[in-house]
Amino acid sequence: MASFIIEGGRSLSGTIVPQGAKNEVLQILCAVLLTEEEVIVENVPDILDVNNLIDLLRLLGVKVSMLSPGIWSFRADEIDSEFALSPRMVEKCAGLRGSVMLLGPLLSRIGRTVVSKPGGDKIGRRRVDTHINGLKALGARFDINQANNGFLELSADHLKGCYMLLDEASVTGTANIIMAAVKAEGKTTIYNAACEPYVQQLCRMLVQMGARIQGIGSNLLVIEGVEKLHGARHRILPDMIEVGSFIGMAAMTASELTIKDVSYENLGIIPDAFRRLGIQFQQQGDDIYIPAQDHYQIDSFIDGSIMTLADAPWPGLTPDLLSVLLVTATQAKGSVLIHQKMFESRLFFVDNLIDMGAQLILCDPHRVVVIGHDRQFQLKPRRMTSPDIRAGIAMLIAAMSANGVSRIDNIGQIDRGYQDIDKRLNMLGASILRQD
Repeated sequence: MASFIIEGGRSLSGTIVPQGAKNEVLQILCAVLLTEEEVIVENVPDILDVNNLIDLLRLLGVKVSMLSPGIWSFRADEIDSEFALSPRMVEKCAGLRGSVMLLGPLLSRIGRTVVSKPGGDKIGRRRVDTHINGLKALGARFDINQANNGFLELSADHLKGCYMLLDEASVTGTANIIMAAVKAEGKTTIYNAACEPYVQQLCRMLVQMGARIQGIGSNLLVIEGVEKLHGARHRILPDMIEVGSFIGMAAMTASELTIKDVSYENLGIIPDAFRRLGIQFQQQGDDIYIPAQDHYQIDSFIDGSIMTLADAPWPGLTPDLLSVLLVTATQAKGSVLIHQKMFESRLFFVDNLIDMGAQLILCDPHRVVVIGHDRQFQLKPRRMTSPDIRAGIAMLIAAMSANGVSRIDNIGQIDRGYQDIDKRLNMLGASILRQD
């Protein structure tokens, strides 16, 4: 099990470029199965989840080649349907949450698919009901194979468009249904669709491939099915979660940083969330400049009540950044309530922060009150284990601000979502040693 050894208390300085967005690229890579022609994808991050999905595409028969660092070519002119329906396929999907988005494309392409129950982070229950109900509405038959660890089976003679109202605005569920609907017969209307920038990007690429999609960017999508899609070239957006992570990191370590090429118009409410913690920064073109700040003070609401930061469907605050906002607040002046609505286990990592000296009250599995130290007390170093990607980066930020040497085990979780994070931060002045 690999670990990070972090010498805290160092200020960072310089410029960093965010990687391509993990949550977008997983959708885009699944969509290459919808055409027999070449699809070229740019700004692909070199992270574990993405590399695992690329390996899975190879096993499915997709011809894959890296044209240059970050630029990949995919041609799915022949699908290995035997592998796609095999126990090995289920096994390969088990540890990769993004593999669930293969359901729609494979159902569209070969009429049948199997996949394991969702893998990935251990942050609470991850329902697939939205995916399955949407695909069933399009004409798929569904079964859970209880004999083999409960893997999911879907089949369809042909898919036919319909009207559907999603039970939740699931990002991956919306993406799955879109990918199944673009070649379905007739018109599909999806209401309460997720409208995150990454779903918009998927729709734009599919339109470039010949799909007919109206309402992109809204929660009401209308899709007219087409018989065939052709090739395309697509560039992945910068990762908004990395952008937010670097803002929090700069604040916690009192560092001066410039984050380049952030696609500011696609950050939504994220900049405002950090401003509510009192963090100052400037938009300079498509860059974010963060000056070194000795102190930052949490806002309160107009009536004087305690600030609350809560996740919500886009354009609300993404749940993936709440762990970073939480740890950043520990050195602010003032108090804030962090409300994680989506996952019931995501906040349990705060025990590590409490042991480091952070003033936190875990109210229940979904809510934490943070009472900031205002830098009057520096966090203590500690040995920790990363339970998931976002808790892992929050622990890393805490360790970088602590007075002494910390250790984070199970950093494979961090590697799933952050490309060469130790090397990139060391170039800015951090001291992070990777031990295998």
